[in-house]
Amino acid sequence: MTFLFRLLLRFREKTARRHDLPPSPAGAIDDGGSAITPVSSHPALVPPPPNVEEDGGSKPFLEHLEDLRWMLIKMAIALSLAMTGGLVFRKNLMHFCQEPLRNLPDKFGAGLQSLGVADSFTVSMQLAFYGGLVIAFPFLLYFLAQFVLPALTKAEKKVLWPALAVGFGLFLGGATLAFAWLLPQALVWLAHDAQEMGMRSSWTVRDYFSFVTQFTIGLGLAFELPVVIIVLVKLGLLSYNTLRKTRSYALVIILFLAAIISPTPDLFTWGMMSAPLLVLYESCIWIAWWMDRSDKKKLAASSTITSP
Repeated sequence: MTFLFRLLLRFREKTARRHDLPPSPAGAIDDGGSAITPVSSHPALVPPPPNVEEDGGSKPFLEHLEDLRWMLIKMAIALSLAMTGGLVFRKNLMHFCQEPLRNLPDKFGAGLQSLGVADSFTVSMQLAFYGGLVIAFPFLLYFLAQFVLPALTKAEKKVLWPALAVGFGLFLGGATLAFAWLLPQALVWLAHDAQEMGMRSSWTVRDYFSFVTQFTIGLGLAFELPVVIIVLVKLGLLSYNTLRKTRSYALVIILFLAAIISPTPDLFTWGMMSAPLLVLYESCIWIAWWMDRSDKKKLAASSTITSP
């Protein structure tokens, strides 16, 4: 977690510093000895000026740290309020999360049992946390955007807001897909496997609700992968060629991450978690290809217009 905070601070500081860099001089020579064409000669390639009125130039590191502190405080307040609402409606959350269990065929005889003295309170806190995370997710994204926005140009800000809206929609879509379809299928398979082994599926409340919440929230967060990739492509930090060349490595990483966020170590659950991620990554490659093609067409059109 400390590493992520440091990485976020460095990103904000470096992106803010780039606004203060002087433009490349005309006739400059690169490492290969070729002359570098000034960016100013291509109007389509000229980056938009930084928002100096909002940013006021590059900030000291301590001010970035102070902004990070306030962002974390606002996130903690939003999550605490959402968790409080989850505790108030904990009975509704409890019945809602048991819906996939009630839809299991009677032949499995699956049920829940409490083996701990404080299981009711522990499960209530767990459901309140995950329920509050879902409710507060758009506010958490908004506070994160507030922290990053001062370091971005106007063109990058136009990319960020649609990305946040799409990211929240993908999060809800992934969580809904996991809870409404993948989770019932996984429970049926696990109960059937236990029956074949001569076991009766009588799960503890802690294990069941941990499985449901981790499976649902984990897949919802995993569905943020396209947003991250597309934003990096739009900002120029990734390209279609890079995604295509590193496809084999990315597939291995996706399978590894799916194994981490999977609530159980069985191959069936792991496969159900990894399959949507693989499809999403492949779709990101094609979207990046389309974006790269569109940018080249716009650049060619602008060059044709500006040419004498």
